[in-house]
This record gives sequence, C-alpha cells and structure tokens, in this order.
Amino acid sequence: MIDVVAFNDAGLVPAIAQDANTKDVLMMAWMNRDALQETMETGRAVYFSRSRQRLWRKGEESGHVQHVREIRLDCDADVILLQVEQVGGIACHTGRAHCFYRKLGEDGQWQATEPVLKSASEIYAAKDE
Repeated sequence: MIDVVAFNDAGLVPAIAQDANTKDVLMMAWMNRDALQETMETGRAVYFSRSRQRLWRKGEESGHVQHVREIRLDCDADVILLQVEQVGGIACHTGRAHCFYRKLGEDGQWQATEPVLKSASEIYAAKDE
C-alpha cells in the first residue's frame, strides 16, 4: 500500500489533517514512509518533523492526539488526507482549533480570525518542569 505513495525527493509527502466530523481542515504536516506506516498500524497520527529530523507523534508533548478515522490518497498519489478525531479540540501549537487561523484582509495584512483556546505556555507547561 505504501509503495503507491509518491514521496518527494526528500522522502516526504504532505499530509492534511481534517476533522472527521466537521470536515474543517486542521493542519498540514509532512510524513515519511515510517510515519505513514506507524499511522496505519496504530491509528494515531504520526508525522515527520523537518526541524527535528525525527518522527513526531501528534500530541506527544501537548496531549492533543489525533485519532485517525480514515486515510485517503489524492489522485496523483502525492498528498495524504487524514480524517481525524482531534483530542482536546486543539490542533495548532498556538492553542487554536486549527492552524489556518490567519486571513488576508482587504488591507493586504494577515489578520487572526480564530481565538486562542489555550495558551501555548499552558499547553507545554509540563514540558518545562
């Protein structure tokens, strides 16, 4: 099944996380072969962190895990769509429901349109202790 996926030259494929119930787009991240394999095996979203150069199990620090309900592959086999149940209702590290909280305004400036549900300092407090 994984051999069908068209990973890029860096061995990655974009993965879009979508709320399985509301169909809202929550976030986009990257997956490598190991991340996709673990996601398929465990039913929990696993991504590849380009900054850390390692697997990133969504929610490993924040507790905001994504339980995968369905995995889809686009027509070119180069984008993964994960339909997920977002634990805690927060997908973004900024404490918002999703990562697409900025909208381009008529003045040409990006404007935040979604509230912070929980501050990043609250989300990651346990990490610093």
